[in-house]
Amino acid sequence: MTLPTFKYNPDPVSLHVIKKEQTICPVCEKERDYVYHGPFYSVEDVSGICPWCIKDGSAAQTYNGMFQDDVSCDDVDHEEYIDELIYRTPGYRGWQQEYWLSHCGDFCAIVQYVGWKEIEHLEEELSEDIEEICSGGHFTKENLKQWLVNGGDLQGYLFQCVHCKKHRLHIDAS
Repeated sequence: MTLPTFKYNPDPVSLHVIKKEQTICPVCEKERDYVYHGPFYSVEDVSGICPWCIKDGSAAQTYNGMFQDDVSCDDVDHEEYIDELIYRTPGYRGWQQEYWLSHCGDFCAIVQYVGWKEIEHLEEELSEDIEEICSGGHFTKENLKQWLVNGGDLQGYLFQCVHCKKHRLHIDAS
């Protein structure tokens, strides 16, 4: 069975939140070859959710849960975008609270976990995000280039606008 596609997380397998692993999904109660290993915010401790129950919203509905904290997101133009992101999109793994960026009035798609070497060719395109990140006073642009390492203490998350394809950058520290 083909994995479902997600507008805001087009490759959750490469982000290691959906893994090829046998499960019996607690939602649909079917034996599946893929299982979700990302964040899920619910009163109940739930594991073994299949991607199909994420896509159709039944996992979030069954457990009154969310795959992304709705207050840890940029603003968007339509409520339906928020619903799709928090109830029907696999999240990603962050060092701290995951944050979802937007552009063109809609959420961006998470592309990959990054360090500076993975994004240095995008420096000009990411200049606004880099300036904002460095304006916090924790480090300079040169420190960012040195300390931003994929899997390191300062982790980057590369997003891309689903409309104009502009890249965006979010970072957090362990």
